Amino acid sequence: MKKSLLPLLQCPKSKSPLQLVEAEYNGDDIESGWLVSATGERYAIANGIPRFVPAENYATGFGLQWNHFRRTQLDSYSGHPISSDRFYSYTAWTADQLRGKRVLDVGCGAGRFAEIALAAGAQVVAVDYSSAVDACRANHSDKPMLDVVQGDVYALPFVAASFDFVYCLGVLQHTPDVHAAFAALPPMLKRGGHLAIDLYPKLKRNVLWPKYWLRPFTRHVNSNTLFAFVERAVPVLLPLSIALGRLPLVGRQLRKLIPVANYEGVFPLSAKQLSEWAVLDTFDMFGPAYDSPQSVDTVTAWFVEAGLHDIWVQRMGFVVGRGTRD
Repeated sequence: MKKSLLPLLQCPKSKSPLQLVEAEYNGDDIESGWLVSATGERYAIANGIPRFVPAENYATGFGLQWNHFRRTQLDSYSGHPISSDRFYSYTAWTADQLRGKRVLDVGCGAGRFAEIALAAGAQVVAVDYSSAVDACRANHSDKPMLDVVQGDVYALPFVAASFDFVYCLGVLQHTPDVHAAFAALPPMLKRGGHLAIDLYPKLKRNVLWPKYWLRPFTRHVNSNTLFAFVERAVPVLLPLSIALGRLPLVGRQLRKLIPVANYEGVFPLSAKQLSEWAVLDTFDMFGPAYDSPQSVDTVTAWFVEAGLHDIWVQRMGFVVGRGTRD
């Protein structure tokens, strides 16, 4: 972390300022040390990342997948603007708006969307509950405009009203209490600040998707065991899904019956990339402890309750929500 991050941080328990002690530097970066509150709480800085949560938590599986495939979904690695297209279409922000602004990336994973905000010239603080923060820092270690924090969305370790933009993409449905997780985001915004989120849609036809038949069993399997199983299963299931998908008329629907993430015809990926994305997102289907899709009406009500204005909530594949703080 950089010393400039310190004024934005506060103890997530007492909400008091934090003092940096026993710091060790690598150039301008603080590589290790402690953050200590006035009430005696101590939080370690390890590998340049302030750590406000226990190492083992409900998001451990996400850390496993993102550290294993830390570059897979970066546009700079895939060679295609997949993350960029999603980021800008879902947020409706522009690079010009982001340039020089302070941006909070909640649930950063390996930093696929942080890469986009950084490229726009934003000052990005990326936070995640899991050890994916290490993958994010490794991916963007050459970006001086980035700070990475390991923290809990329910107790974000930041001073309120510190950010011009806040986004949370691909995350909220995997938290224990989705409403409470959303409610933690608007207070991070400055006056006039902008929020953008997305969530899985709550649809009647979800009951037809094998993901929801199998999750009651798979979500209890040890993350390492499940990940190894997915790696073995994808070389079998993905070709089957691809073959079904190529059938005339009904193929695109039939392939959904195979429990594997298949992006053929969706993204312009090579065969190797299709396989990597399949492993990553198939594990993402079955591994998370929580998976709670939401409706447009529910998400709209949350934005209204939070007192945001210029509210826009629609289905764009995901349920996408945007709003601005007064």
